[in-house]
Amino acid sequence: MQTSNRNDLLLKRSLAAVWHPCTQMKQHETLPLIPVARAQGCWLYDFEGARYLDAVSSWWVNLFGHGNPRINAALIDQLAQLEHAMLAGFTHEPVVALSERLSQLAGGGLGHCFYASDGAAATEIALKMSFHYWRNTGRPQKTQFVSLANSYHGETLGALAVSDVRLFKDTYAPLLRASVQVPSPDWRLAQAGESPRDFAVRCAQALERHLEQHHAETAALIVEPLVQGAAGMAMYDAEYLRRARAICDRYSVHLIADEIMTGFGRTGSFFAFQQAAITPDLLCLSKGITGGYLPLSAVLATDTIYQAFYDDAVTRGFLHSHSYTGNALACRAALATLDIFGQDKVIEANKTKSAQISAAARALARHPRVTNFRNSGMIWAFEVATDDAGFARSFYRQALARELLLRPIGNTVYFMPPYVIADDEIDLLIHRTLEIIEQT
Repeated sequence: MQTSNRNDLLLKRSLAAVWHPCTQMKQHETLPLIPVARAQGCWLYDFEGARYLDAVSSWWVNLFGHGNPRINAALIDQLAQLEHAMLAGFTHEPVVALSERLSQLAGGGLGHCFYASDGAAATEIALKMSFHYWRNTGRPQKTQFVSLANSYHGETLGALAVSDVRLFKDTYAPLLRASVQVPSPDWRLAQAGESPRDFAVRCAQALERHLEQHHAETAALIVEPLVQGAAGMAMYDAEYLRRARAICDRYSVHLIADEIMTGFGRTGSFFAFQQAAITPDLLCLSKGITGGYLPLSAVLATDTIYQAFYDDAVTRGFLHSHSYTGNALACRAALATLDIFGQDKVIEANKTKSAQISAAARALARHPRVTNFRNSGMIWAFEVATDDAGFARSFYRQALARELLLRPIGNTVYFMPPYVIADDEIDLLIHRTLEIIEQT
């Protein structure tokens, strides 16, 4: 079969049979799907050999390139031993080893790992753990949750209830529990002359005012540390986290760190919360945990939270399960990913690469149509001045025509490439993005 026919046939079959995520399917009448035949490194290829630089790491999950030989080898080895076993009443080496290593990487204060398969499920687990902890410790009135304005924590009902992105939340509002949003420390919202740190302090003061009045019924504050992804890569000063930790301690409220996107080196440290020198009560992980290979998520809890469930009564145990909890293949992919971090000294290497990409992007930062150019570790973002309501879709299409996979959020363009992006790929990404801005 000719390659062009293979492209066309796969597109027709996909449109007929697959309901694609976060997509208005009718748009694909004029915006064709991209068939992916194979992938290698930072590149996706269709059946005709057309290629696309995966500058968003396939929705922020791919850390060390597609077809990574070390992760491949680990999975092949694991296939010969154990693919999956239920984790209720059983255990296995990959899940134990991964739990030990995640706890160590988180600083040792989060010693108990509970597994699921995606980020939204991790959020649900953390919310339920917090609620159930307060019930088990004699404070059942603490049932409410607080999150940041413009926050995003997933699209299942519990996760959506603590999110604040109208596109995702409004349609399903009748199904959701009410939650409270406090001001986001996103430094783009600061007053003229106000530093990111000063603005973070002001937002933390607003959090304290709320908890001062409502701590008796509040179970937890959930935050995306340092970068709010779906808010348009909203970045903020670590001082907010430091103060939020102290405020939560003062008012007996859990701090949940949603590091589903920010974890595993994205913001420059292994976990973003480490830049504030704090430890959350609950830590949600997913996306990059397996290097982009297999679905896996985890919630790490303190011993204090864990001990509140340790009892003879089943009703005091944590009542949650997933069929594929702690899947052996996914855990082995995660272990291989962590091996690469250690063997290649990735956090240190990324500091050099981050500076290199920022230097290459100076022409972007200085462009008259670009505002709020910002960087946190291996994330870059900026706004493009435009009156085009369809800017994101138009930019995405023009990027594809230039061999780039970029998915703007509104008028915010962002880069979140795999950590293995090479010098020539960096140059291609920057130069072709500039072309699009010039011609849009």
